[in-house]
Amino acid sequence: MSKRNKGFSLIELLIVVAIILIIAAIAIPNLLRSRMAANEASAVGSIRTVNTAEVTYNSTYNNGFANALPMLGGAVGAVATCNNSEILDPVLSAANPSIKAGYNLQLGPGMVAVPAAPAGCANAGFVDGYTVIAWPVNVGTTGQRSFCSDASGVIWSLPTGVKPAPAPPACPAGMTSLSQ
Repeated sequence: MSKRNKGFSLIELLIVVAIILIIAAIAIPNLLRSRMAANEASAVGSIRTVNTAEVTYNSTYNNGFANALPMLGGAVGAVATCNNSEILDPVLSAANPSIKAGYNLQLGPGMVAVPAAPAGCANAGFVDGYTVIAWPVNVGTTGQRSFCSDASGVIWSLPTGVKPAPAPPACPAGMTSLSQ
């Protein structure tokens, strides 16, 4: 080759591509772990939000604790009632279970219903509490752990990521407190 032909040889380009692929192979697993950690943090935050909404619902409507997420939400702009209290945003309260940030979120009722629901309440609440659970949509991809909380406000985790099976109105035994 003469000195006038400037540029890269095929070998040089292959070496650069190989280096880029090695860097990507190192970075992508870290990115996926970061995303799972962010999804888990979002699930814990959602559970905290539901705990706060349940306490607000209980003290506002005198109907015990709500038995499903839609009771804590409602149509935006509608009048807030014990049937659709508009305490939670529509992302969390659209369905029971709802999906947010790679996690399913479900609210379960207690065992002892309010003896007489207040006038206008279609569903009686529960006086002994509630359970709220969150589990990954795809274990190992969207999250690794599942979570549960009840009227005590303590959030528990399960490292397997399977859907917790609470014994209303409490989280199942064998879970680990997040504060440990």
